Amino acid sequence: MSLLPEPLRVATFRYFWLARLTWTIGSLAMVIVIGWQVYDIARHTMGLKAAAFRLGIIGLVQFIPLFLLTLVTGWTADRLDRRSIARAAVALELGCAVALGWLAWTHSTTLLALYAVAALLGVGRAFAGPALSALAPNLVPRDILPRAIALSSIAWQTGAVLGPALGGYLYAYAPYAPYAASGALFLIAFVCLLAIGPVPRAAINRGPNQWAQMVEGLRYVRHNRLVLGAISLDLFAVLLGGATAMLPVFARDVLHSGPEGLGHLRAAPAVGATLTAAFFSIRPLKHGVGMKMLTAVTVFGVATVVFGFSRSMPLSLVCLALLGAADMFSVYVRQSLIQLHTPDEMRGRVGAVSSLFISASNELGETESGFLGALIGPVSAVIAGGFGAIAVVFLWSWWFPELRLAKSFEPPDLCAAQAEES
Repeated sequence: MSLLPEPLRVATFRYFWLARLTWTIGSLAMVIVIGWQVYDIARHTMGLKAAAFRLGIIGLVQFIPLFLLTLVTGWTADRLDRRSIARAAVALELGCAVALGWLAWTHSTTLLALYAVAALLGVGRAFAGPALSALAPNLVPRDILPRAIALSSIAWQTGAVLGPALGGYLYAYAPYAPYAASGALFLIAFVCLLAIGPVPRAAINRGPNQWAQMVEGLRYVRHNRLVLGAISLDLFAVLLGGATAMLPVFARDVLHSGPEGLGHLRAAPAVGATLTAAFFSIRPLKHGVGMKMLTAVTVFGVATVVFGFSRSMPLSLVCLALLGAADMFSVYVRQSLIQLHTPDEMRGRVGAVSSLFISASNELGETESGFLGALIGPVSAVIAGGFGAIAVVFLWSWWFPELRLAKSFEPPDLCAAQAEES
């Protein structure tokens, strides 16, 4: 009997899992170095608040492509081969790694070049997010999908642990080294995606009105209040409580730990998230999913506030690990609800809307934190954001009672049908 978790016994899911792992390590190794380089270059010519503003621009230039391409990327994920879309996105990121590696090797890196590559990375993520989120449910049976989501999250969070640490240590060795390593990892991810053969999937209705097909994802999310509430809760909580956007500031000017310390700080949330995802891959959540998600987001806000006040590296790492664990809890519930409440022929477009909200929370959260940090200071911005995330939980509990009342992942009609059968 195989000792592998059930989803990993499926060969195509193993390739998918390895591709997601190597891609995540490569992506986050690049992201951490890009953020450090932007802030470091800016601090040589301007003050802390002005440099924080420049750091915030990184999130904005990554978000704009996703915002502009959301309807197109979701539609393509439902109309075209999802594997091919993911491969093209990884190839684009490979090109970005080569470009930044060359600039670092020739000592010609500029803020403009970093912003331009960040925008291209945003384009790649805009297409990859919906394609990969819609592909995963095609690889495993429905009854083990929550476990597969947890394992997929482990791949992401493990990459989020290793990527920042790899980027920080390699950058300390040589500025071009993290980009060279990322390029090699993207190549591995590309080969793994090539190994995934054709997968069964439902076909989209190929009517003449392609625009109507594109906006169907938005319409579906707007009318499904449980999905809308779950997605928007993450959007506003992380948008306000985006402490990770200010980590270069904390590493350089608050905790005085340098690029190696930045790697530790950036990896700490992923450590907590990985442990949480590993737990759910063994013991998937079954009951009271809505209230538990709301509680997790509250913990996320509290951990963000304490991190903002901390001046101790060990305490800061503990807060970030707790923050990451709470965020992973929320992500696990949200992704399971979305995947199990959405028909396969809609998953690409709904995934695109979800990716837009997630990117808005992450990239726009970075922008909001950078701009607010320029106004009131980075530390005050993080503390205020944590309190804002807590306030969002109370508001969403009132505005979306469907979240509080969600008892399990299965849609109510399916639960009723299963009860009748039993």
